[in-house]
Amino acid sequence: MSALIPAAVSHAVPRTPANDAEVLEKLPTRAADSTARELAALRAAVAKAPTDASLATELAQRYFDLALAQGDPRYVGYAEAVVTRFANPLPAPLLTLRGVLRQYRHDFAGALKDFEAALALAPEYAAAHAWRGAIYLVEADYGAAQKECAALQKLDRETLAGACLGLLQAYSGQLALGYKTLQKILDLATDADNRLWLLTRLGEVAAWRGQDAQAQAHYREALGLGRDDVYLLAAWTDFLLDAGQPAEVVRLLAKWESADSLLLRLAEAETLLKLPEAARHQKMLVDRFAAARARGDTTHRAEEARFELRLRQDPATALRLAQENYAVQREPRDARVLLEAAVAAKDRASAQVVRDWLLRSGFEDARTRRLAQASESAGADGGKK
Repeated sequence: MSALIPAAVSHAVPRTPANDAEVLEKLPTRAADSTARELAALRAAVAKAPTDASLATELAQRYFDLALAQGDPRYVGYAEAVVTRFANPLPAPLLTLRGVLRQYRHDFAGALKDFEAALALAPEYAAAHAWRGAIYLVEADYGAAQKECAALQKLDRETLAGACLGLLQAYSGQLALGYKTLQKILDLATDADNRLWLLTRLGEVAAWRGQDAQAQAHYREALGLGRDDVYLLAAWTDFLLDAGQPAEVVRLLAKWESADSLLLRLAEAETLLKLPEAARHQKMLVDRFAAARARGDTTHRAEEARFELRLRQDPATALRLAQENYAVQREPRDARVLLEAAVAAKDRASAQVVRDWLLRSGFEDARTRRLAQASESAGADGGKK
């Protein structure tokens, strides 16, 4: 799920507009920008039919899609504004979308309540099952995720069910089977967005299996679709950093300063290469993380932990942030940053939660298992051997 990629933030004091017609800021667009025209048409349609829930859902969903593609959280705010104008009771699609927006903010409990309410109204509404399964995977509740995968299979939603099941298998000790399941669904998928998601996940799973050539092929095919996607770029540049190719990361991310997660990877690559731009980008990250904390925004904790560990060499702060993050999100990437911080901080006890997860799940990634083994002897509880 990894739509937790807030981008550039304003340091100005927040101000509430006097009325709905007041324009606070316009995002940069071009006259020929088809996305801008599409949004303008949708906004006009919603303005003409303000009680039409289907039109509102379409507009809010489009905003959310742009947030994922560009890493700009302002679009999430626009989507939330559309949804909150509707009074309860909301129809199932709008309830589900509100849940999606809540999970973006890491309000997983609130999101699950919305998905439950949507399914009470429309038991066969597949999107609510798919998103509920995604949250359970993030929380490492694999039994609950399995039930959502099964529900999607029962509804004959082959693509959604296969994506759910393939990721579940990959996370729970069946990398080869998970890869096979995702590949089977990719072979059937024709929608470009579905293919991008599947190719990105196949790249991750192949990398966990130690099959770097396959991983690279999947990532490059996903990039070849020509669609902006922050999660894809983050996964691909992580692969490149692990492979010792920071120069390629700098080339790819030079124009992505607005997305915090990508700015982090850019700054990391620049630091490795000792480029002068690294200092400016590190300062930008410090300011953005500070602004997020001031807003009460906790969606940055995994990224900030990595920043403190790899760029500021502050393992104690990194470990605290990684622990706070892992209390909410427990995907493999979250486990990795916690293990890395625990090893660097020589804090054996703090990594126990991840070692327990590895024991329960059977997750097979060799790097994660090596880190877990290193954390076992990284230091003693409370500084004692």
